[in-house]
Amino acid sequence: MSKKKSNIRIESDLIGERQLPWDVYYGVQTLRAVENFAISNIKVGDFPHFVKALAMVKKACVKANIKLGLIDLTIANAIASACDDVIAGHYNDQFVVDMIQGGAGTSTNMNANEVIANRALEILGYEKGRYDIVNPNNHVNLSQSTNDVYPTAIRLCLILSAPELYEAIAGLGYQCKQKAVDFSDVIKMGRTQLQDAVPITLGQEFEAYYANLKEDLEKLKETASSFREINLGATAIGTGINTDPEYSSLAIEELCWIADMHFIKASNLIEATSDMGDFVLLSSLLKRTAIKVSKMCNDLRLMSSGPRAGFNEINLPAMQPGSSIMPGKVNPVIPEVVNQVAYQVIGNDLTVTMAAEAGQLELNVMEPVIVFNILRSMQFLTNALNTLSTKCIAGITANKEHCKNMVYNSIGIVTAVNPYLGYQASTRIAKEALDTGANIIDLIRRDGLLTDQQLAEILKPENMTQPRRHNKLIVVGDSA
Repeated sequence: MSKKKSNIRIESDLIGERQLPWDVYYGVQTLRAVENFAISNIKVGDFPHFVKALAMVKKACVKANIKLGLIDLTIANAIASACDDVIAGHYNDQFVVDMIQGGAGTSTNMNANEVIANRALEILGYEKGRYDIVNPNNHVNLSQSTNDVYPTAIRLCLILSAPELYEAIAGLGYQCKQKAVDFSDVIKMGRTQLQDAVPITLGQEFEAYYANLKEDLEKLKETASSFREINLGATAIGTGINTDPEYSSLAIEELCWIADMHFIKASNLIEATSDMGDFVLLSSLLKRTAIKVSKMCNDLRLMSSGPRAGFNEINLPAMQPGSSIMPGKVNPVIPEVVNQVAYQVIGNDLTVTMAAEAGQLELNVMEPVIVFNILRSMQFLTNALNTLSTKCIAGITANKEHCKNMVYNSIGIVTAVNPYLGYQASTRIAKEALDTGANIIDLIRRDGLLTDQQLAEILKPENMTQPRRHNKLIVVGDSA
């Protein structure tokens, strides 16, 4: 119940009375949470998919209660209409509770209950705060607990949020695939342990990046499907206390219709209420993607190093001047920022891991920090991958001749002739080249080990960068 006084209203709860601005849709419990949890300054309303998911779950619950005859139809229809308004995004600014909060998400659930109740009161022609007509707990939260509503909303939120990340991964993969085609004829020196290894094409390197991204995208989609198993109807600890025996199935059925996606009831609601395994798996996959993309960025920074005292194999798009003191310097700022995002995602995953482990008995009260870190990881990764795709990968060019010259002047090229000369002769040639600075090909010609025609065939780029059948080994009489 509330009382109006000037441009404020007074609401009360078990702790006492508090004043709220007359025009806000949230109530006293939300206000207390705002005061208690000034932690991240990132609000539930900053994640529109989360707000939408909460309202969808609330609407599914009231629809189930209607079917069971547990709620007055006029009140229920007003609540459902209020949920529609929230789903449409009209009240995101009223979801003011900090994402990181104590209470296992109770403050977020009550924020939703109060906003929906007050909007329903408006629809019915009453003033906000008339909880004797539409009550946040008795009506909006009927047959529910934070402990089944909140995790169900989290799961729905993650499903709703995922397509933006999928698009970002696919977009980056597309750009890598394009570069794989563009650079298919650019032969360069491959490296292991940062030492010359054997030739590879720049296109093959980008094809590998594409394959990595494609694999991670498939795994993320597969993992996201596990979030369709929900505990709605479990209420406090999974026993379904205060619900009709048919309620859980009806509420999940309604949610399927409202969200236009398939959900299933968890086989064990007690397990589903306390276990955070799916969140750990998703967070781990986000970390995996971040690590792979960060490794790609490390490669890009190395390959573009220089331009005259480094690898200088590729050119990254010049995005901004790189120094306040060194004229002409341009830094690889896009790969650098993506590296930093990857480190943040890795840290977020550790937080999710520790929070998932911290649950006791029938509930994990650390769910708020779990969903916060997963959503931030998804958001950061999406932005970073889009940035890397459009501001870096799309504009990369190759220094083709420089790459080719490094291959044919390298020691590593001796590996290509090893099947024809044998290991001992190849080792002798490589050692002399290292000691004297001579060219491998020139030394082979000098000693008459292979003809120019044989060398030309062996050292064709396509013959050095893919499997091929070899003729019988040439026997080189070399006892040195």
